[in-house]
Amino acid sequence: MTAKQNSAGKEIDVADLVVLEARNVSKSFGNIHALKAVNFAVHKGKVTTLFGENGAGKSTLMKILSGIIQPSGGEILLDGAAVAFTSSTDARNRGISIIHQELSLAQNLSVRDNIFMGREILKYGQVDFAEEERQTRALMTGLQQDIDPLTKVEDLRLGQQQIVEIARSLSVNSRILIMDEPTSALSATEVELLFKVVEDLKAKDVSIVYISHHLEEALQITDYAVVLRDGAMTAYASRGDIDLEWIVRNMVGENFDLGSPPSGYEMGKVALAIEDLTVPSKGGVAFNVVDHLSLSVRAGEIVCIYGLMGAGRTEMMECVAGRLKSSGGRVLLVGHDVAGLSIAERITSGLSLVPEDRQRDGLVQTMSVGQNLSLASIRTFVKNLFVSHADEVSLIDRSIKQVHIKTSGGKAAIGSLSGGNQQKVVIGKMMATGPKVLLLDEPSRGIDVGAKGEVFKLLAEGAKRGLAVIYSTSEVGECFSVAHRIVVLRRGRISAEFTANTTKEAIMAASGEAMAA
Repeated sequence: MTAKQNSAGKEIDVADLVVLEARNVSKSFGNIHALKAVNFAVHKGKVTTLFGENGAGKSTLMKILSGIIQPSGGEILLDGAAVAFTSSTDARNRGISIIHQELSLAQNLSVRDNIFMGREILKYGQVDFAEEERQTRALMTGLQQDIDPLTKVEDLRLGQQQIVEIARSLSVNSRILIMDEPTSALSATEVELLFKVVEDLKAKDVSIVYISHHLEEALQITDYAVVLRDGAMTAYASRGDIDLEWIVRNMVGENFDLGSPPSGYEMGKVALAIEDLTVPSKGGVAFNVVDHLSLSVRAGEIVCIYGLMGAGRTEMMECVAGRLKSSGGRVLLVGHDVAGLSIAERITSGLSLVPEDRQRDGLVQTMSVGQNLSLASIRTFVKNLFVSHADEVSLIDRSIKQVHIKTSGGKAAIGSLSGGNQQKVVIGKMMATGPKVLLLDEPSRGIDVGAKGEVFKLLAEGAKRGLAVIYSTSEVGECFSVAHRIVVLRRGRISAEFTANTTKEAIMAASGEAMAA
């Protein structure tokens, strides 16, 4: 590949900069064509960002480039020579590493053991734990993270676990680093830190392949951009020729937006009332992660919760849903105190939660798409201890259509879906229970811009039917999508409330976020 054309037809000479290249690469899974003659180039010391909706083929292409799967057609070139990776280890040994969107850490092992798993440092035939600990500590220092190497991963916040994933990839001194949604669980401060790390890597001629659904964020570090749509490359350009509109237009077409607060109806009575709720921190630390918080949401109202990592968003939602115990306060569902009700009983009563971590808390990986969708509603089609198959199939088919899940059917393996479609399965599962109040903790995590629009449209339609909705987000731009009211949390307390007419700057200031972030 000696030259390409950008969206304006201008030729870009990239031959002397390309270190890894896919030429006419195709991949089929049975009758499904995941990739269709895709051309993709990775430039030395640059960030090449890959944009596309869920199911566009991004993850499939990255798995091919990192040796996890082999292409059905086309070829891969490394430094201009054709290569055929036999495994991810083979690719890693050639200098290519990948940070997956879904965490692949062993929760019961320490940070140190996760970073050196499968490539332990040996000394006199024994694992040199001291050296592994020293190198892990140096990695964390370089990432400006105060994480003890001996801490178990399960004791870390999700954002910290993502940092460990990044550190593990950096530890092998890769010259080509593929980052698949690396910031999906990071706070604004952690994202800023990651971008500094990326700039340092570029200065050392490390090439970065970056995948993100956070479009504005990705533009900050992009040197080259490629858009995939339905398995084919639809656009390619250098940074100077692209903007947010260019990305969205090539991903999902013209005239797209995330929606606006639903209107044209009267809101009902208070569906959820949180009164003076207090949730203590874990580990006996003397502070409350939710500190005397009060909030009410009416039927038909959509409330957005914004706050930095550690602000108490997740803990508040999990306490309301029954996953965490409070040390004070009350939660009233349509006027009835839910204290003493189990999670299942709260769901039956009309209070459902879509959790932040879909892999760990939202899905059962050994079950099919349909089984995951019907799991929370199983009581509705069990008669005399027998499951009504017809009723279950009807619910599954209805849910697949309602939340627009791209799947071959209810019998498909959940692992066959893209990350965004898996997230829609979790949302569909809870919507199928017929909730009065729906809580969604970071529902857009790992979802592309098109899928976000679909999710927010679902929330708007639910609100018009009388559903009370609370969703949290770490993307300040999403506060303005469909929310009637924006509530900002800071250190477990409500620091401000806004309508959709406010500004990003006002929301960020109320959260304690630096304006430059």
